[in-house]
Amino acid sequence: MQSAAIGQSTVDHEMDGLNKFIAGDYKGAIQDYTLAVKKNPKDAQSYYNMGLAKYRLEDYTGSIVAYTSAIELNSNDGFVYSGRGFAKFELGDYEGAIADYSAAIKIDPKDAISYYNRGAAKGNLGDCPGEIADYTQAIELNPRVSIAYFNRGLAKFTMGDYAGAVSDYTLAIQLDAKYARAYLNRGKSHLQLGNKESGCADLEKAEKLGLVDGYDSFKSQCK
Repeated sequence: MQSAAIGQSTVDHEMDGLNKFIAGDYKGAIQDYTLAVKKNPKDAQSYYNMGLAKYRLEDYTGSIVAYTSAIELNSNDGFVYSGRGFAKFELGDYEGAIADYSAAIKIDPKDAISYYNRGAAKGNLGDCPGEIADYTQAIELNPRVSIAYFNRGLAKFTMGDYAGAVSDYTLAIQLDAKYARAYLNRGKSHLQLGNKESGCADLEKAEKLGLVDGYDSFKSQCK
């Protein structure tokens, strides 16, 4: 009597997919995750991993489909909502992204990344006050992320709060002394406040850090 071959288990396919994902073989990873969910249609983790791999391949629609399948199987995982929010953001569905980031925050109120990303989505919808509120919450949860200060500065600048923008760009620079765009934007804010010396010094610093294009358009104000 011939011996029966032992096929790969769901866990085997998951591990193969993970190894391929780590190696950057996202298409291969998707194939393995697809085999995993074929063997076990209730494998929420493989749907989540598939969504992540499709996102890396910029298949945002496919990513959303995979994340949605994961959520249908397990609606208590904030990472899945956050991942689907990323994909919706990339497709320009900012309202959908906000809904997903909000769901992630509801599950984990200390999810600084989802607060930050929800702020970015609100900003793209022109909701500067909501954007600022979310960046502020993200900063309270993790005060070491320079781009959160930078983007809050952008929102304050848009609302005409140039002094508040200067403060946020300064905080971003304190975290990253080579943040050229923060110097540029702080310079613009200083000029809006009539602080020509400080503004021009920041613009020159941005130029020295390689941001020539941004500085050129303001050179005339520094003569």
